[in-house]
Amino acid sequence: MATVHRERALEAPDEIALRDGRVEMTWPDVDTAVNRIANALRAIALGPERRVAVFARNSAETILAHVGIIHAGCSPVPASYHLTAPELAYILEDSRAAAVFVGPENAAVGTEAARLAGVPLVVGWRGADDATAGGITPWDGWLAQASADDPPSDVPAQPFLSYTSGTTGTPKGVNALAGSPDPGATVDDYVRSMRTLPLAQWPGHLVVGPLHHTGPLAGVRLVACGRPVTVLERFDAEAVLAAIDRHRVATSLMVPTHFHRLLSLPADVRAHYDVGSLRLVTHTGAACPHDVKRAMIDWFGPVLFDSYGGSESGPLCGISSAEWLRRPGSVGRVRPPFVRAVAVDAGGNELPSGAEGRLAFEERDGRSVAYLGAARKTSESLIRPGLFTLGDVGYVDDDGFVFITDRETDMIISGGVNIYPAEIEHVLASHPDVGDVAVIGVPDEDMGESVLALVVPRCADRVPAAADLVEHCRRTLAGYKVPRAIEFRDDLGRSTMGKISKRVLRAPYRATDRHDQSGSSSSPGADSASSSSWTSS
Repeated sequence: MATVHRERALEAPDEIALRDGRVEMTWPDVDTAVNRIANALRAIALGPERRVAVFARNSAETILAHVGIIHAGCSPVPASYHLTAPELAYILEDSRAAAVFVGPENAAVGTEAARLAGVPLVVGWRGADDATAGGITPWDGWLAQASADDPPSDVPAQPFLSYTSGTTGTPKGVNALAGSPDPGATVDDYVRSMRTLPLAQWPGHLVVGPLHHTGPLAGVRLVACGRPVTVLERFDAEAVLAAIDRHRVATSLMVPTHFHRLLSLPADVRAHYDVGSLRLVTHTGAACPHDVKRAMIDWFGPVLFDSYGGSESGPLCGISSAEWLRRPGSVGRVRPPFVRAVAVDAGGNELPSGAEGRLAFEERDGRSVAYLGAARKTSESLIRPGLFTLGDVGYVDDDGFVFITDRETDMIISGGVNIYPAEIEHVLASHPDVGDVAVIGVPDEDMGESVLALVVPRCADRVPAAADLVEHCRRTLAGYKVPRAIEFRDDLGRSTMGKISKRVLRAPYRATDRHDQSGSSSSPGADSASSSSWTSS
């Protein structure tokens, strides 16, 4: 049986299948490269887990490495290129990876991590071997020695092994319930099933996020199932618009931070590029402010689709632009393979429609999320057999639409009262002088915890008065929810997928008393600014 890539090579030999800022590859090019990667991997000792890690920035090679791993009947293990050598070594050891692919930018870290973890094979591209004192097998030479023939496609398919961000401790390996191969599926079955992905319904996908996150990895699946993909090395707002215009991009996946940066471009720059080719732009990673989403719908058209889920589950719910405009704030209804969403109380009892509680989900075959080597965390995610939670708080309306109000682990308990930061953040974010905000609980001798708002001004030269922000909250929120203090920051340390680690933000306050941090906080009657600088990666 011919592989999908061989079929595409015969059907459309001149079509550009994969491009980044340096190379353009046709389907015959992709077919040859993927076959060589798969056959080279099959020739080495992979161990019973058959896992291979990828530690690289976005590039055509990063996509090809993942697709080749899939075709070898192995599990890809994408690792964040921000990791240090000890952090990467932990993932390599925990996953029992037999090999790791590295890019030139982080070759030295990858080589050191492989040494620490005892991984025997490190393959690097574009001069990665020049960045280290040996220890790396050059990509071109490694592939040249492998056969370009189609590898067997009737071998068992293996799922991606992704690692959680570690917001509650060391990262945990997970196989997503949605998007993993069905039990007993072959590699060919798995690859062809990817054609049912919503993003696969139109040719021409643009990858703008890092290829170690679950969302952007859709680009790997799309190349695997025969859909052309353009990869940006990193997000740049104008470069995104230029790529959409130049390559007539139909689909992409972004996070709210990307939307904000796109909307921040001057009007004449935005108007210069044609985005009319877009048919579906999925957004994920964090809650999108309502005004930002409305502005994006006004600009891109009703092509936005909010996808809610986690690394361990895959997409749980989704909502189209039209549905969201009717139900602002909802993340939609459950999507296959999930069949039900419900809110439960602390005892695991199901709550009626509209009642707030822990959100729990049921998969059609009764499967639940599982964390590699973490039985306790797996158990904590289980409400009861067949019903699991990601730890988010919210409610389900009468029509089955899910609304997220907060993440349970971020909850503040002040004077015995539960306070959910998301509600306060939503109010503060609506202030015209607030660019970004995070609300956390900090130690309070009297109340146990008090509410602290960390605010990034929209404009550095126009810092709002803390008293004005407090009054803004008082107009909407109950008194016990109003921040007792406000600090101004240059940034909140959002990840490349737009996420904030509340654990990291809380850590300094747990280590020392707030009042010892002179000049770092503002009472409702005073202003201050931190000296941290905003950076992007």
